[in-house]
Amino acid sequence: MKFAIYGQYYQNNTDEIVEKVLSFFHRHNIEVIIEEQFLNSLKLPTAKKCQSFSNHCELNENIFALISIGGDGTILRAVTYVRDKNIPIIGINAGRLGFLATVQIENIENSLEKVLKKDYILSKRSLLSLSCTPKNPDLVDLNFALNEVTVSRKDTTSMITIETHLDGEYLNSYWADGLIISTPTGSTGYSLSCGGPILTPEVSSLVITPIAPHNLNARPLVIKDDTIIDLKISGREDEYLVSLDSRITSVTNETILHIEKSPFEINLIEFKEESFLKTIRKKLLWGEDRRN
Repeated sequence: MKFAIYGQYYQNNTDEIVEKVLSFFHRHNIEVIIEEQFLNSLKLPTAKKCQSFSNHCELNENIFALISIGGDGTILRAVTYVRDKNIPIIGINAGRLGFLATVQIENIENSLEKVLKKDYILSKRSLLSLSCTPKNPDLVDLNFALNEVTVSRKDTTSMITIETHLDGEYLNSYWADGLIISTPTGSTGYSLSCGGPILTPEVSSLVITPIAPHNLNARPLVIKDDTIIDLKISGREDEYLVSLDSRITSVTNETILHIEKSPFEINLIEFKEESFLKTIRKKLLWGEDRRN
């Protein structure tokens, strides 16, 4: 059995978390490999003894799971290593909110024990794939997103027009700062902050959420996740921004964006004591008003 470890940012408690994880695996004689840049940022002598990996090609079927140390943004970047390899991700929360990274520092050993005993739930999360005409080199290899695909204005305060078609049928031309196409996983992210609904992870749906629309009757729309979405953006500037989770590139006006459900899923390891419903209740402070 072998585990991979990935971390995005070096924070004050990172060494403590990595030390807990490595000590646990050392006691159980389990091999660990650590992402190269993250390994170089660590100060732990025990970490320096571990082998490293630098890209998704170096992860194979021998990896039982990838441990993501950080926040939800770290998990989004960990997905670019896992891709379609069916390697589950465990999120240890060293960040703030943590809808995806739900394992807290004090529960690390207990959670890892459950992983070894296979006492966990595999939460399958759908992704979005993006292609465009004409082709953009930034959207060829890393052309998928776990949370959302977003188009937004660039270098201007003027709104953009987003002509939207669903399965070839015209829906609307949104006049707004941008448009978010969100998965159920991403429904608690950018889409939620723009007024979109929360979807439970197992729902076979997507959400189209306009960002600051000019027309106030342009509301978020829930659609089937097998819907093919085509977007054509125009505006006063020559380019606009396209983001896939946290990865951003510029695309020229009149480019056609083609968005659809990815052919693969991401598996997140979850535990009964940290279910999705418990997480949103805790993170969104539901029930904190004692009148409820």
